[in-house]
Amino acid sequence: MSELVGVKLQDLFFKEGVARVFGKGGKERLVPVGRRAIGEVSMYVEQVRPALDRGKGRGFLFLNARGTPLSRVGAWGIIKANARRAGLAKRVTPHTLRHTFATHLLEGGADLRAVQEMLGHVDLATTQLYTHIDRDYLQTVHRSYHPRA
Repeated sequence: MSELVGVKLQDLFFKEGVARVFGKGGKERLVPVGRRAIGEVSMYVEQVRPALDRGKGRGFLFLNARGTPLSRVGAWGIIKANARRAGLAKRVTPHTLRHTFATHLLEGGADLRAVQEMLGHVDLATTQLYTHIDRDYLQTVHRSYHPRA
């Protein structure tokens, strides 16, 4: 969550579809952002953010109603409210979002090392634990793609 609320306007590269984020220890990495999200963030930057910014935004992307940078707690509140509004019965946390992001990438065929980089993990084993994949899915992929399955 700290990475999200720490994004500054200068960290967005709309044309390239990436955002620069800073993880633990200030480690910098580029994370791809989907077309739909880029479109929504672009609209927010052009139409919503200027109305919120009262000179106290300090260049941060996400601002609260007072025009100051959105806090981790504020972002967490937005996630919870949207999960409720969507009718989700399970508890949704920032960790849930990271896990879902990684799992969808891997299920879609993404390289484990690429996912490791996007999550900012130093050790590949951390990514493997973090992104547990359904055994049935693995069996399906094996049957579909392995020549001797």
